[in-house]
Amino acid sequence: MCLCLGPIKSGKTFLMKRLQGDEIDYATHTVSTNGINLFTIKNDTGEFDMLIKEIGGSMAPIWKHYFDKTQKLIYVIDTSNLCQISAAGVLLYSLLVDPKLQNIKIALTLNKMDLSYRQMRNEALLMLQYSRLQKEVTQELSVFETSGMTDQGIEELRNWLFDPISLKFSINSKK
Repeated sequence: MCLCLGPIKSGKTFLMKRLQGDEIDYATHTVSTNGINLFTIKNDTGEFDMLIKEIGGSMAPIWKHYFDKTQKLIYVIDTSNLCQISAAGVLLYSLLVDPKLQNIKIALTLNKMDLSYRQMRNEALLMLQYSRLQKEVTQELSVFETSGMTDQGIEELRNWLFDPISLKFSINSKK
């Protein structure tokens, strides 16, 4: 199973809708998730799918109750909100130390890059102490720059979701 987590208003729902293949335009809007949204994401050929549980940022105190059987985690940060990045870092660190998440793969998703200035990626990674994280955590971290509005990074994130190991697991579970 895959979880999608991140602070309030980081763009999780919008990103999941885009990954799911929903039509997105400037009239599309979402409401802050107070609970759980379920999204079925298909690989690029449409042959395989994966269920992703997106859990609202307001539910951060109880995220840990959803960690069982999690293999992958998409962690979404709003890079257009400088104040949110440090708060997102605190939440991320609390996830990284949880024993149930020690062997998972994490997509650190720098979202809303269309609203950020170019240097924001580097500033966000610096604020999150990404270089240090890479050396000290047991999880496999991958960084993605995304935008639900412009579709930036969506295919790269989809490819991460459906890496060869995940596809092999999916094939074996259907037998």
